[in-house]
Amino acid sequence: MSQQIARRGGAAWALVITSVAGFMAALDNLVVTTALPSIREDLGGGLHDLEWTVSAYTLTFAVLLMFGAALGDRFGRRRLFIAGLAVFTGASAAAALAPGIDSLIAARAIQGAGAAVMMPLTLTLLTAAVPAAKRGMAYGIWGAVNGLAVASGPLVGGTLTEHISWQWIFWLNVPLGLALLPLARLRLAESHGTGAPLDIPGTLLASSGLFGIVYGLVRGPVDGWTGSMVLTGLFAGSALLTGFVLYSTRAANPMLPMRLFRSGAFAGINAASLLMFLGMFGSIFLLSQYMQGVLGYSPTEAGLRMLPWTGMPMLVAPIAGILADRIGGRPVVAAGLFLQALGLGYMSVVATADASYAAQLPALIVSGIGMALFFAPASHLVMSSVRPSEQGIASGANNALREVGGALGIAVMASIFAAQGGYETGQTFVDGMRPALVTGSAVVALAGVAALLIPARRHAEPQAAPSEPAPVLETASH
Repeated sequence: MSQQIARRGGAAWALVITSVAGFMAALDNLVVTTALPSIREDLGGGLHDLEWTVSAYTLTFAVLLMFGAALGDRFGRRRLFIAGLAVFTGASAAAALAPGIDSLIAARAIQGAGAAVMMPLTLTLLTAAVPAAKRGMAYGIWGAVNGLAVASGPLVGGTLTEHISWQWIFWLNVPLGLALLPLARLRLAESHGTGAPLDIPGTLLASSGLFGIVYGLVRGPVDGWTGSMVLTGLFAGSALLTGFVLYSTRAANPMLPMRLFRSGAFAGINAASLLMFLGMFGSIFLLSQYMQGVLGYSPTEAGLRMLPWTGMPMLVAPIAGILADRIGGRPVVAAGLFLQALGLGYMSVVATADASYAAQLPALIVSGIGMALFFAPASHLVMSSVRPSEQGIASGANNALREVGGALGIAVMASIFAAQGGYETGQTFVDGMRPALVTGSAVVALAGVAALLIPARRHAEPQAAPSEPAPVLETASH
């Protein structure tokens, strides 16, 4: 079945709705981190419970991304987007009203489930609404907003906690969600995927495998990498994902067709995305603590000083999208990744227990430009490397890999940090952070190499109508 689209609103409405929804989902990945001491003071609970307020969201979000995209393809992308947004908004209110730590953790898990349905469909709905010639700029703005959310989570959480209360971390989502719900219903066009039945065995294998992997990565730094539950999660998850790959190569209507990875563009950009989020998430995790715990800044002061990095996507990403339209996404993505790697490497050199802000500023600016150059063209490459009917699941797969990369990055960086340093003094923190940042820099540089291996565009992008976004690029094998 071809895409069925009833045009209701223009590209501008689609861009606003999907960008704000994506911002909400991405923000809640890290927004809680700086509020944990205040949450513990109000609701009680031990360190283990506090960690689960972060992990519960990460787990359900990562595990259900591909399933959410598959549901949208089957039952209507706008319909499922609205359902996911409603669940996310309701769970945000429940988190703000949570009377205890257990109810907060439960609300965070439901938040993640709603975000998993909503997030991958934002790109699909945006692609359907924007003419092919203007998608690069649209992806640039979408990527800028989402990149800002990922990087500014600790700032937003810290500022709201410091000046109002930690509950406002969650209340912030409620008016945004309530405003978006009627707009999505009235202004977004409905579309479907292939119409194939849901792949129940594939869904169970992928979801269970991702749960095991992400659980092991999230809990490894806390419980120890030799803990029975951690090892069980990692090995069982790996076995289930292997089974998913084998099953999907033989199934008649698989949730994620393995033939997509025969496209050098699809395989390359997904490898680059996983490695980018591995290096970036782990670095932000440590640098936000460094600015507060070592240099003595408040959460708000630390967030403001990181704006040359975290705020740069708002300025540069739209330009990156226009460049991708003109010269192709591969060189822009690769340049961004190498700049991000350079910035992290520079920061590892200048970071000391009493480093001045002037010494850190060049690293923050270079990292910010690099991150901005990555987000928009990366989304463009993902969506243009597959058929229109497969864009939902392609977006879900890419988002799932990014989430796994982020969880892996925090786990790897935390382990390197613990092996080389600690929280005892400012100097011991720096001793642990420096090798972790070097590792992050190397991983992001490897992502740049993966981007360079994406086949170059051989022809101009066709001017497809919004209802039939063509699988352009850069050698997709369809």
